[in-house]
Amino acid sequence: MDGSERTYDLIVIGTGNAGTAMSHEARRAGWKVAIADELPFGGTCAVNGCLPKKVLVGAAEVITRANSMRDKGIDGDIRIKWPELMSFKRTFTDPVPSTRSRTYSERGMDTFCGHARFLGRNTLQVGDETLAARFIGIATGAAPRRLGIPGERLVSSSDEFLAMEAIPKRIVFIGGGIISFEFAHVAASAGATVTILHRSDRVLKNFDPFLVDILVKALKASGIEIRTNMPVKSVEEGPDGLFVRAGKSEEHIFEAEMVVHGAGRVPNIESLDLKTGDVSVDEKGIAINQHLQSISNPSVYVAGNANARGKPLSPVATMDGRAAARNMISGNKLTTDYRTVPSVVFTSPLLASVGVTEDEALKCGIKVVVHKQETSEWYSSRRVGIAHSGYKILTEEQSDRSLGPIFWATTPTRLSTSLHLQSGQA
Repeated sequence: MDGSERTYDLIVIGTGNAGTAMSHEARRAGWKVAIADELPFGGTCAVNGCLPKKVLVGAAEVITRANSMRDKGIDGDIRIKWPELMSFKRTFTDPVPSTRSRTYSERGMDTFCGHARFLGRNTLQVGDETLAARFIGIATGAAPRRLGIPGERLVSSSDEFLAMEAIPKRIVFIGGGIISFEFAHVAASAGATVTILHRSDRVLKNFDPFLVDILVKALKASGIEIRTNMPVKSVEEGPDGLFVRAGKSEEHIFEAEMVVHGAGRVPNIESLDLKTGDVSVDEKGIAINQHLQSISNPSVYVAGNANARGKPLSPVATMDGRAAARNMISGNKLTTDYRTVPSVVFTSPLLASVGVTEDEALKCGIKVVVHKQETSEWYSSRRVGIAHSGYKILTEEQSDRSLGPIFWATTPTRLSTSLHLQSGQA
C-alpha cells in the first residue's frame, strides 16, 4: 500500500440495510470503518423500495376496503389524489440520506460518495479516492434484470414508478412477480387501467399455486388484467404512448403510457470490476461460502440483495450484514438460514407464506398432510367484504409438525397472529 491510500479495517460498499448493519457491527468492535455509495445514502428499502411502497400500499388498502364495503353500509366517493400522496411519501424518504450520513459520522465512520470499483484484492477506488482495507463488504443491493428486448430503454424501473408525479391512464407491467402485483394493486386503486404480462403460465412462482389462484381472482375482480404465457417481445414508441408487443405463437399488442419492469432483479455487482479484486462469480452472482465469504478472495464478504442466495427482504439484509461482520471480527462462526423467513405480497388482501411449499416437500420425499380451504364465506372475510380469501397449511404426516404454514390473510392482524402461532410449532 502506498502513502496515498487511506486504510481501514473494513470498507463497506452500499448504505442500505445490509451495509449499515455491517458497518455498525464493525464499529462496535472498535474497527476503523469506511462506507461508500454512489447513490443517495439509505439504500433501496428506505429510499426507493419497501418504505415508500408501503406508504402507497396503505393508500390503496383504504380504497380497496371502502370499495369492498360498497352497498354494505359504506357509500360516497373516495379516491387517491396522487400528487398529495407522493408529497406524503416524501416526508418518509427525503430525510433518509442526510439522516443516514449523519449517523455514520456520529459513530465515527468515514463516508464516501461515488462509484466503487476494485483496484486489487484489498483496494478500492471510490470517486477520486483510493481506499484499502483488511476486509471489504459488498452490500450493493440488486438491479432490474436485463430484458434483452428492443425498446428496453423505454421501460420504467420501480424507482421511477415510486417517483412519478402523476398516475398514467394505462400501465403495463412486465413480469408476474411481487413488484408487478404490488404496484399493479396501487396503480389500479389510483384509477389506472393495468395489465400484467407474464412469460409463463405461473405468476408468483415462489408461492403456493392454490393461494396464488385466489389472489389472481381477487385482482382480476378489481379490474387488473393478468395475461400469462405472454412473453414481451418489444416496446415501441407511438404517437400517443407506448406499444408492447407480446405473445408466443400469436402476437398481441398492448397500449400504455407507461411500461414498468417487474421481471425480477439480480445482484447489482456488474460495475465493481470484481475480476480485478479476484472475486469470482457463478450463475447466481458472487460465489460465496456458508459464511457469506467470497470463495476466491477471503477478504470479501457479501450481504443483502447482493447475495442472491438469500431472500430479497430488508430484515434478511440486516441479518446478513450483522452475520458477515461478526464472521470478519471473530472468524467464520455464523451461517445464515433462510428456510423460515416469511414472504409477503402487499396487495389487498395480503398473500403470505413461510416454510416449505407442497412441491418442495414432495421433492424432499416428505409425506405431508394438506389442510386448505377457501374462506370467503367465513365471518372474518364477510364482515369486511373480502370476496376472495383462503389458507393452506402443511403438516408432516409422521410427526404432525407444521412444515409450511402458508396463509392468505384477510387482514394484517390475522396474518401476524397466524404466522407467530404456526412458526412456533415448526
